[in-house]
Amino acid sequence: MSEAVLRPMADADLPAVQRLEKELFPEDAWSEAMFLEELAGCPATRHYVVAQDPDGRLVGYAGLAAVAGQADVQTIGVGTARRRSGIGAALLTELLDEAARRGCEAVFLEVRADNAAAHRLYERFGFVRVGVRKRYYQPANVDAIVMRRELRRRPAAGFTRGNQ
Repeated sequence: MSEAVLRPMADADLPAVQRLEKELFPEDAWSEAMFLEELAGCPATRHYVVAQDPDGRLVGYAGLAAVAGQADVQTIGVGTARRRSGIGAALLTELLDEAARRGCEAVFLEVRADNAAAHRLYERFGFVRVGVRKRYYQPANVDAIVMRRELRRRPAAGFTRGNQ
């Protein structure tokens, strides 16, 4: 990751996060109130981080919800000028590591059907397609591809047969 560092997201980061959010998702950007609500869940059920350049400029952000052994990537965004520099991979790695620290068995996410770059990133990290949410992204009417990655497998339930 080209000189950017990850750190926990704070309320004071929200103006910069909002600028990136509107740049990246102009049709369906999250509001500041939505981010504040998510941050209110930290650390109990949420984990939000930002990627910051050495000059202090925020260049990316990501968030995770984790409850009862399951985690969901809530959002990942990297400024267009910093794409393909490893920041997205670093943010996703942090979310997966946090899900593992919380004992989650699987991580889910939704990604726009028309976002090929994000699909490639998630597939590179072992996510597989498990479903579709028709017309999930509004007002563009774009489907969401639901993806899942297992973090650890549970032992098989039941009895095993010994030598008889």
